[in-house]
Amino acid sequence: MKKIKLSFGILLLLMVTISCAIEDGIDEDLTFLNSAVSNNVDAFFEISNDNSGNVKITPTGQGVTSFEINYGHGTADEAFDVVYPGSSTTHAYPEGNYSVSVIASDIAGNKTTTEYPLNVTYRAPENLTMNTTVNVFNVKVSASALYAQSFLVYFGDVENEVGTPLAIGATTPDHTYASGGAYTIKVVALSGGAATSEVTKTIIIFDPLALPYTCELASQNYLAGGTFGGVNYSIVDNPFSTGLNTSSKVVKFEKPIGAAEWAGTWKPLDVPIDLSTGTKIRMLVYATEVGKNVGLELQASTNGAPNTVIFVATTVADQWEELIFDTTTNPNIPSGATYKQFNINYNRPNAGEGEIIYIDNIRVTN
Repeated sequence: MKKIKLSFGILLLLMVTISCAIEDGIDEDLTFLNSAVSNNVDAFFEISNDNSGNVKITPTGQGVTSFEINYGHGTADEAFDVVYPGSSTTHAYPEGNYSVSVIASDIAGNKTTTEYPLNVTYRAPENLTMNTTVNVFNVKVSASALYAQSFLVYFGDVENEVGTPLAIGATTPDHTYASGGAYTIKVVALSGGAATSEVTKTIIIFDPLALPYTCELASQNYLAGGTFGGVNYSIVDNPFSTGLNTSSKVVKFEKPIGAAEWAGTWKPLDVPIDLSTGTKIRMLVYATEVGKNVGLELQASTNGAPNTVIFVATTVADQWEELIFDTTTNPNIPSGATYKQFNINYNRPNAGEGEIIYIDNIRVTN
């Protein structure tokens, strides 16, 4: 009888020991995992509108432990990313249509794949501006625009022109025109996709300023230089197209009341006056008074000749006449002198009295 009681006691102790080795609430039954699948999987796309192509992808779902995002673009590690619930991933796309795969994994290792279409469209660049810098026959171009990836520049001087690439914040190298004239420059702003914007600007390229000075050529900058002492200087239609001068354009030279006695205009020349090719400078003048001096001052010699002025008086009124400035009569002008600038004044040494004269066709002859 004692042996039976002892055996029963040992059995009871063993049962207590085993029951204490298993924590409360946990057992080995994992069948619930078979029903722990992910569901309600979705993906939200935030597509940037700044032409960067950046798309933020945020996957969602119930019962999901991780998401693998296959972008539908790129290679190797750049073609996918793994994110966890509550997180996002961002990828830069060129403009186009894509299929994005979202693979949701649950706690049991089950995977659910969902495909989502994605369309990335770039916007046309906005607020496009063009800047040009002209230096004789050379021009440089820069441009700026919102949402532009780059630019193409067309200088407008050749048939079937291929655009010159221009990066953001850059300036083109010098473009050299073969001759003077009006040219229309076009800048096309590229979005990185199909959308573009463009702007045009017409510039004037002037041939080098030189004698003869006729006021007739669109390729000559007859207004180069400026005035001093209060005179006005402009290119106008010929108001007296008769006699010696029937050209369409002439200079209007005004010396208002009170203008300085030495007032005049100055003209810088790209091609110097070369007195070795001729010693007389001829000028057509229309004045309303006889005996008033027209002054022609020669400056900026390229071979050391001094600045000097020659005065010639008008001899007729209210009609065109040709005044001849003979440089051989002025001992200050050496033979073969060259000058890169001429100045014109009127009625020195008197202050302005409201005079108006017209000038045209300044040239060097023998």
